Amino acid sequence: MSDNRLQSFFYGAGLALMVGWVLYIGRLVFVPIVFSVLVAYIIVGLVRALERVPRIGPRLPVQLRYLLSVLGIGGVLAACVSLVISNIGKVVQLAPRYQDSLLDRIQQAAAFLGVETAPTWTVLRQHLLEPIRLQDLVGSTVVSVTGIMTMLLIVFLYVTFLLIEQRFFRHKLDNLSSDPADGARVRQVISRINARIGQYLGVKTFINIVLGVVSWAIMAAAGVEFAAFWAVLIAVLNYVPYIGSFLGVLFPVTWGIVQFGDVGTVITLLVLLSAAQFVIGNFLDPFLMGKSLNLSPFVILASLTIWGGLWGIPGAFLAVPITAVLVIVFSEFAATRPIAVMMSRNGRLAGEGPLPVVAAARAKQDEP
Repeated sequence: MSDNRLQSFFYGAGLALMVGWVLYIGRLVFVPIVFSVLVAYIIVGLVRALERVPRIGPRLPVQLRYLLSVLGIGGVLAACVSLVISNIGKVVQLAPRYQDSLLDRIQQAAAFLGVETAPTWTVLRQHLLEPIRLQDLVGSTVVSVTGIMTMLLIVFLYVTFLLIEQRFFRHKLDNLSSDPADGARVRQVISRINARIGQYLGVKTFINIVLGVVSWAIMAAAGVEFAAFWAVLIAVLNYVPYIGSFLGVLFPVTWGIVQFGDVGTVITLLVLLSAAQFVIGNFLDPFLMGKSLNLSPFVILASLTIWGGLWGIPGAFLAVPITAVLVIVFSEFAATRPIAVMMSRNGRLAGEGPLPVVAAARAKQDEP
């Protein structure tokens, strides 16, 4: 018996390594597919939300609801791109002022650390910028921008075909197996995945919007330049567990150091932004999301490391939804069910009672 378990363990470990290797070398293929599925989830969720609008929603044709949802998402993306482009133009205009302010901060830090000779831009360029070839930098930037635009185009195509084929999806599931019980089980699993991931994306997006608005109010009151841009960045980074909250405070506070140079203002900005992250992350987030994902905090952090290592920054954004799907799938098979239990928050799978073995043991104990 123990030999079979050991053999199964090594087989499972080997399979996991092979799957990880395939996911890593095929990340340019898999990342757009997973992102397109999430975008399709968001669009379908918006369509259902529009249907629930009193009086107007039920009267809107399905095609019009889909069109409004797609236009809404496209409008948000266009607004974000416009915001980034406009802020880049303002940064270029104000670059000389920021350059002098940044040099002052560096010289103050050098004096605090006891450096005898205060650094100048000539020295900084000599030690920091000379090793960087402008041609290589421009080339890598162009390649990155081209890659992002290509991925967005691929995601758009995938989402289009997913939405077109959605109406046939239920029919495919019905014909998936000749056994009606197997088909019903598959539909149940997919229904749980749809409900859990849809709820996570919807509630998390609402929480991130609230966090972005609160952060914008704090930074605007403090006089931080480009407050709208930083607010959008904070909202987007909050999709990444733990690390996103840290970076959402680090980036605007670092900018505040360059802009203000006043210790009191920077500390106030740090405390207020951290307080917003703490209150929303520890009170609003659990209140709205509850334990819908039922994932262990350690598992979330580990999945962030694993998927970030496999797929980079996109993997960090996709870590939580992918892990939640894996837990649901693992819970449906006897061989992988213990893995799902260990990955859960409290040892019980969401929406289910005790494990069959535990239930049987309890029933046996209750027998007279």
